[in-house]
Amino acid sequence: MHRNARYALIAALMLIALAARIIPTPRTIDDAFITFRYSRNIVEGEGFVYNPGVHTLGTTTPLYTVLMAAISAVTGAQDFQWYALIVNALADAGTVALLYLLMRRLTGSDWVGVIPAVLWAVSPMSVTFAVGGMETSVTILWMVAATWCYVDKRDVWLGVFAALGLLTRIDAALWVGPLLAFQLFERLWSNRAESLLKRIPYRTWATAALVLLPWVVFSVGYFGTPLPNSLAAKSLAYRLPSESALVRMIQTYSNPFFEFDTFGALGAMLGSVIYLALSLMAMLYTARRQPRLLPFLLYPWLYLLAFAVLNPLIFRWYMAPPLPALMFGIVIGVWALIERLRERERLRVIVPVVMGAAGAVWLFTSLNAWTLTHDHGPQRPAPKMAFHLIELYYQQIAEQLRDDYGVTPETRVASGDIGAVGYFSRATIIDTVGLVTPELSRYYPIPSELIVDGQNYAIPP
Repeated sequence: MHRNARYALIAALMLIALAARIIPTPRTIDDAFITFRYSRNIVEGEGFVYNPGVHTLGTTTPLYTVLMAAISAVTGAQDFQWYALIVNALADAGTVALLYLLMRRLTGSDWVGVIPAVLWAVSPMSVTFAVGGMETSVTILWMVAATWCYVDKRDVWLGVFAALGLLTRIDAALWVGPLLAFQLFERLWSNRAESLLKRIPYRTWATAALVLLPWVVFSVGYFGTPLPNSLAAKSLAYRLPSESALVRMIQTYSNPFFEFDTFGALGAMLGSVIYLALSLMAMLYTARRQPRLLPFLLYPWLYLLAFAVLNPLIFRWYMAPPLPALMFGIVIGVWALIERLRERERLRVIVPVVMGAAGAVWLFTSLNAWTLTHDHGPQRPAPKMAFHLIELYYQQIAEQLRDDYGVTPETRVASGDIGAVGYFSRATIIDTVGLVTPELSRYYPIPSELIVDGQNYAIPP
């Protein structure tokens, strides 16, 4: 393909991603409002706080928080829901371009590169949390960008994107750690004629440390720790069956293209077997052709293992980060099965037919998980899973508290879900889980007999 045609193709893929996120308009998830309240308080001079005067890091995404605050300061407005959507749409457009480039680098085919790019551009999982105001899109961009930099031997930029990933979400450590470990192992193994010191990737490590250092210094001085308080609070407050997280992960990995919406349980059951096999084939193929992609392909399975062992309460947006790599591996697996047919003149035509058919089926099932109109919120095309009715109720309650009951920033309001209630009421929030009021964490964990059957949480007496 001519270079100009390739640039046009990349631009078209990015435009699809942008349109798929701008058309639904904001459908903001409750946790995003926690970040927005932090951002608003920064802009209004209260500091990096949720409740004024309380220095607790209750958001898991410090970089995204500061970015939202910076946009607000520059624009002079506080339309955080749209700021988040636009930033996320741009991030996903970048991810789509990089997925195309990575697949093209591996297979040598522009059109095979289009498959994971288009699928992520319209993925209900991706779009839902992009329009939901979460930092997920930005986190994924840093991961895919770091992978590209590693494959393209850009050590300094690899360090930059690894650090940005950690600043956007601390669980980025699940891809940063393996990626940097693989880089170190490769250096130590491949350049054995050099001294040990020369083989250590200092440039990557030093760059990452320099990017992280300002936040670490600030957060230790301001909060007492660079780690979000929500990590400890959630682990104490919620009581779950031991297999809960593993079951959720398996369900998601069996349904990356939302096959369940089209084929029902049978589609997901078949997916659990077929996609595992294709992922394994992808790793074997990649190990021979482009081993620097292996950390990216391994990431979904390390993610599954970590969450299965730690068994946290799985919020919906936790499922998005591993999906681009999982999808990428599945596409490679199909390619690995049929690629050699290109060497036989009579069978060569099978390769584009099979790849095109697989991509078309996955695109159909992904789009089938969209709806033209939701039963709540903006009446525009959006993923079916982009529901936010409870957030609209929370907003209504918060505005009623503020307008009808005279709630002010000095009024104390207790709530389990603190996002929309706190953002729209502006009240001082007593967070019953302990995300932003850590002193409540001492009441957890509570005896399991106090939790109603079928629930995972109760307010302690």
